[in-house]
Amino acid sequence: MEALAKTDFIAKDDQPAKPLVLWRPTAKTGLISWLTTVDHKRIGFLYGLSALFFFIFGGLEALAIRLQLAVPNNTFLTSAQYSEMFTMHGTTMIFLVVMPMGAAFFNFIMPLQIGARDVAFPRLNAFSFWTFVVGAIVLNIGWFTKDGAPDAGWFGYAPLTTRTFSPTHAIDMWVMGLQLLGVASIAAALNFIVTIINMRAPGMTMMRLPVFTWMTLFTSFLIVLSFPAITIALIEIMMDRLFGTNFFEVSSGGLPILWQHLFWIFGHPEVYILILPAMGIISEILPTFSRKPLFGYPIVVFSGASIGFLGFGVWSHHMFTTGMGTTATAAFSMMTMAIAVPTGVKIFNWIGTLWGGHITMRTPMMFAIGFLWMFMLGGLSGIMHSAAPADAQQHGSYFIVAHFHYVLIGGSLFALFAGIQYWFPLMFGRMISEFWGKVTFWLVFVGFNVTFFPMHFLGLEGMPRRTFTYDANMGWATGNLFATIGAFILAIGVATFFISMIYAFFKGERAHKDQWDGRTLEWSLPVPPPEYNFAVIPTVHARDGWWYAKKHASEIAKETAEHAKEDEAHGGIHMPNQSIYPFLASVGILIGAIGVAVVDHDPSPGFWGTKVAITILGGAIMFVSVLLWACEGADGFHIHLNADGSVREDGGHH
Repeated sequence: MEALAKTDFIAKDDQPAKPLVLWRPTAKTGLISWLTTVDHKRIGFLYGLSALFFFIFGGLEALAIRLQLAVPNNTFLTSAQYSEMFTMHGTTMIFLVVMPMGAAFFNFIMPLQIGARDVAFPRLNAFSFWTFVVGAIVLNIGWFTKDGAPDAGWFGYAPLTTRTFSPTHAIDMWVMGLQLLGVASIAAALNFIVTIINMRAPGMTMMRLPVFTWMTLFTSFLIVLSFPAITIALIEIMMDRLFGTNFFEVSSGGLPILWQHLFWIFGHPEVYILILPAMGIISEILPTFSRKPLFGYPIVVFSGASIGFLGFGVWSHHMFTTGMGTTATAAFSMMTMAIAVPTGVKIFNWIGTLWGGHITMRTPMMFAIGFLWMFMLGGLSGIMHSAAPADAQQHGSYFIVAHFHYVLIGGSLFALFAGIQYWFPLMFGRMISEFWGKVTFWLVFVGFNVTFFPMHFLGLEGMPRRTFTYDANMGWATGNLFATIGAFILAIGVATFFISMIYAFFKGERAHKDQWDGRTLEWSLPVPPPEYNFAVIPTVHARDGWWYAKKHASEIAKETAEHAKEDEAHGGIHMPNQSIYPFLASVGILIGAIGVAVVDHDPSPGFWGTKVAITILGGAIMFVSVLLWACEGADGFHIHLNADGSVREDGGHH
């Protein structure tokens, strides 16, 4: 590392003003390099590692739930512990596993697919990750305090979240953690939108974008448009808890149903925030292993846009039992039926891609086809809930638990596993064992169905959600025992996946460039990709840019050589500098969040109580870090390619 001298903004001797730089890290390895990285690939890796870490936590919480329900009148967990488990399981799996795993692929793959060297705002990208980590810490810090973990459900229905019913700091931590995760998500989403719109390689028109990149764009717009609703709701509940306002306090005229509307205006688009990345992954894998282009590419793209648009008009099908009235119920029933159309269109397009293809049944393809079956089953049970009378019977029962797990595990998780298996050779230059990959698939497939299919019948037999025990004479014992056995089979499958992935990372078979004979630009790169991604930014001539390049190799080689000369004439490859300030800004946010959500008010020093002092300290650290971050300027360093393909840095900063 090097620490450069402090400079100011005053131009001297007719030279342009230099940015203020207090410390510029240049380490390429070690802890400091990870804390200061702005490389989209490293940030994608950090997102993925974090998601897998919390996947273990969420899975252990799920196993605790299933152990409690394995037999009637069990005492493995108390009712309070059970409430904490299902609250944190749902929150963890949605916000700390599926969303950041999608963000991992967005970060790593999307810039490569559009021919970019990084995202539009590299430091903001780092800030979004570290803020995600801070939000995750705040969410889980209750496990280590006397207040315990949040226990009002992952949906946080008022008035359960008010001081009257949750007097400890547990809900404060939940509210603050979700707020910070929202900040991280919106920062990342804005970054992805700008990157896709402005940083595409020459020739890559919007209708030549890979479908995964399209789904990244749609998901990012959904995040930007839906998170303000939950942000408003969380601010209101925090105001109620900290300052005694009455948005949701019934005794003072508050409206708990307002929370439901605000939450589900966010919550139903959130379903598609979780599933659209999965659809993008599947749309990349099926053509590759079918040896043919995606069937109906424009229809797949526009159906994705339709899903995003219609997703904002169906939130109240979660509220059919709240007495909205027949007109509202009928309207939301019809919208719920309508949103099934573009989803069904995608499924027919995927089947059309498989039809007549030269299918290679590798592990990513098996998970992709598993996604099709499981997501269709979840979708079919979802359509049932568009009929208000059926929904009224099934609402709040284990039938709903089965439905959304078929969508989010059978859908999102199967696709994410497929994506890991598919892009692992590109990311790390190693192959996951095909044998153990298929063992993983069958364990996960069987365990998942044994766990959740019986829940349909449990729900129809009247077993309610969020109940921590039941009597033997209810008739639910057999179904719950099967579900618990299935949960442990599923856990063994996931453990097998983790072990095979870790082994592959260190000792797996070496992968080669274009391992799967892919179609999109990321497969044109060495494995793993270099820091600068592309030695020469490619020119895209067709929808499947790399597939076209392989068929027109001589033409592309000549074009690449000309562009390389032009790049060198302009000073080589410009790369952004590392920065410690996004990390420090997130540290300030963490300190401030602890002050607001965790620390008790200490009135003894007057206004400068402990709570206020810690909050102000955190805010000050964040403010100074953001100021120094802004003062760094847009400087960076240049990489030059030698004639033999080797790389040299010019050593200067520009």
